[in-house]
Amino acid sequence: MKKRMTFKRLAMALMAGTLALSVVPALAADKVTLQLKWVAQSQFGGYYAAKEKGFYKAEGLDVDIKPGGPDIAPEQVIAGGGADVIVDWMAAALAARDKGVPLVNIAQPYAKAGLEMACRADGPIKSPADFKGHTIGVWFFGNEYPFFAWMHKLGISTEGGPDGVTVLKQSFDVQPLIQKQADCIHVMTYNEYGQLLDAGFKPSELRIFNYTKLGNDMLEDGLYALGPKLKDAAFRDKMVRFVRASMKGWQYAVAHPDEAAEFVLDNGGQDEHHQKYMAEEVAKLIGNGVLNVDAYKRTAAMVLDQKVVKKEPEGAWTHEITDAALK
Repeated sequence: MKKRMTFKRLAMALMAGTLALSVVPALAADKVTLQLKWVAQSQFGGYYAAKEKGFYKAEGLDVDIKPGGPDIAPEQVIAGGGADVIVDWMAAALAARDKGVPLVNIAQPYAKAGLEMACRADGPIKSPADFKGHTIGVWFFGNEYPFFAWMHKLGISTEGGPDGVTVLKQSFDVQPLIQKQADCIHVMTYNEYGQLLDAGFKPSELRIFNYTKLGNDMLEDGLYALGPKLKDAAFRDKMVRFVRASMKGWQYAVAHPDEAAEFVLDNGGQDEHHQKYMAEEVAKLIGNGVLNVDAYKRTAAMVLDQKVVKKEPEGAWTHEITDAALK
C-alpha cells in the first residue's frame, strides 16, 4: 500500500510539473517602451495596429505604447530612461541632440510631412509676401522649427512690427482662426485641417500653404533611439524586430484605415469620425520606413541655417536597423 501511495504522489507531482511548464513560454518576450509624440490618435495608427494584430508578439516583443501630451517631451522621456524608442520630428530630435541627448533616427515611417498653414481665403494674406504685419499662430514644443526656418528663408522677422510677423503661441486646436485672433494658423493635413472643415469652413474658404509643396518641409514622426544603446547587439536586434513589426503595422493601417482607427479608439483615442478621417489622411504620408537621406540633409541644413543647432549634425541617423528589418 505504501509503495502504491508513493507512486501515486510521484505521478501527481510529475503531472503538476508538466502543467506548470505548459503555461510558461519557452522564451519571455523582450519588453520595448515606445513614447509617442502626442496623445493616442490615428497619427500613430501603425503602432497600435502592430500591437493589436500580433505583429510585435510574433517578433517576440512586448511593446508598451505610451501616449504623449502637451506636458510630455519625448526627448526628455528617453533621456531619462522612460522609453527605448520615441516618435519625434527630426528638427526637435536634432535640437535635443545638439543639447546632449544622443538621439539617432533608426527608421522613418512618415515619408511626407503633414504640416500646413491655413488662412481665411477672404483675409489679408494671399501669398507669402503678405505675411508682414500680420499675426500667425505657431505651435511650439519642437513644432515651431519649420515655421521659423521658413520665415528666416523669406527674410521676415518674427518679432512683430510692420516688417515682421507677430507670433501667437497656438494651442493644439483651430480656435485662433475661428475667433480671428490670428490671420493664419498651423494645421496638420490629417488633424486640424479636418477640424476646420468640421467647424464649417469649406475648402474654398481657406488658403493653404503646404510646407511640402513649398519645399520647406522637415521630416516628421520618425523613430529615434539613443546612440549608446544602439552599440549593444541585443538592443540593436530588439530594434530591428520592433521596426519590422511596426512597418507591418503601418502597412496594415494604410490598407485598413477604418480598422486602424478602431484600434486607436480601443486604446484611448477620442471621436470615431475624426479618428477615421485622420487614419485616411495619414495613410497618404506613410512610406517604406527607410530614411530618405536627401530629406534628412534638407532638414539638417534648415535647422543649421536657422541656428537651431550650433554645428552640423553627425551620426544623427542610421540605415543599419532598416537594412536588417526590411530586407
